[in-house]
Amino acid sequence: MLRWLPAPLKLVFASLAGALNTVLVFLAFIPFALLKLCIPLTPVRKFADHCLVALANAWVKVNDLWMGAIEARRWQISGTDDLRPRGWYLVSANHQSWVDILVLQSIFRGRIPFLKFFLKKELIYIPVLGLAWWALDFPFMRRGGKTLSAAAADMATARKSCEKFRHIPTSVINFLEGTRFTAAKHAQQKSPYKHLLKPKSGGASIALGTMGELFDALLDVTIVYPDGVPRFVDLLRGRMGRVIVDVNKLTIPAEFLGETASADPQYRGKIQLWLNEQWAAKDQRIESLLKK
Repeated sequence: MLRWLPAPLKLVFASLAGALNTVLVFLAFIPFALLKLCIPLTPVRKFADHCLVALANAWVKVNDLWMGAIEARRWQISGTDDLRPRGWYLVSANHQSWVDILVLQSIFRGRIPFLKFFLKKELIYIPVLGLAWWALDFPFMRRGGKTLSAAAADMATARKSCEKFRHIPTSVINFLEGTRFTAAKHAQQKSPYKHLLKPKSGGASIALGTMGELFDALLDVTIVYPDGVPRFVDLLRGRMGRVIVDVNKLTIPAEFLGETASADPQYRGKIQLWLNEQWAAKDQRIESLLKK
């Protein structure tokens, strides 16, 4: 354990450990990614996918190890017992810091399939990360639907991207606020919630419209940092503090599921009302958790 080290040395150790972990896993990704690209046969793809997900989970495990080495984990987790590692889940969470992503990957590792994000198709060209996201089958999509016809094209692109998930257990995560919470953004939005920005229905509408009938449930995740929201550098310095994560497993209304439902002109508005109800409850939940 390295918890006795001064914060600057923890920062150096954690930065090196995280970077080395990422580089080594990426290098291990390359042969399996090339295998998928060059031999697009189902048995080959399944073998490559199994290896790639195992590597991704190993990356998360190593991150857990170096985080635990520099700071005692004071995490209070609830609601993760009744989950299936081979299920299909839509995950939504409030978003305050880049630390959220590492926390979510850690608590769900081995409990649900590896978390995947909807990404704009342009991001596939980012060096290193683009190849890793493609290899892990992160769904790439267009996001320019300002008109009904453009929105329909976006949905068709997303549906094609998600077609592979009908045979591969998948967890798709969506930060409904669309950005990290800050006091300035909260004031600018005139958000009706005390601890949250307004939720956006776009990502959830696409996820439910393209593969909603596959999802076992929506995992509504509330993340709270009672000692103050940590920056990523705070995590690297071993000063993340206490973490509370509450997972609420919700049944997705049948009216939101699938291609037929998504053709309804009022589809997105109905989902928005449903999300607003969840957000009001989440805001109250955060208030109660902060008082503990």
